[in-house]
Amino acid sequence: MAMGTRARRRITQILGPVFAAAVVAYFAYYTVEGERGLIALTRLQAQATHAEALYAATKAEREALAFKVTSLRPDSLDVDRLDERTRALLNDTQSDELIINLPNSAASGH
Repeated sequence: MAMGTRARRRITQILGPVFAAAVVAYFAYYTVEGERGLIALTRLQAQATHAEALYAATKAEREALAFKVTSLRPDSLDVDRLDERTRALLNDTQSDELIINLPNSAASGH
């Protein structure tokens, strides 16, 4: 009888720390590997950094397009300069205009 009581007491003394160690191991594992663990946090931070970079690039592109649109509005557009640039690019003239082509050196004042 005394032998059975000692064995039971010994098993009880061993099971408590083993159970506690198992619980601690369980929570430690899911702290690292779980759905909201450290590895998932690292992955989410990388995604957030990528999304912020994409947002900054998109915002810069949008601002550049907004500037182009603003510069095309009639109140901010120099019509004479636009006409001159259009004619130069398209090589377009009116029927009553005379074009005199000068060499580059003469045009610069040399």
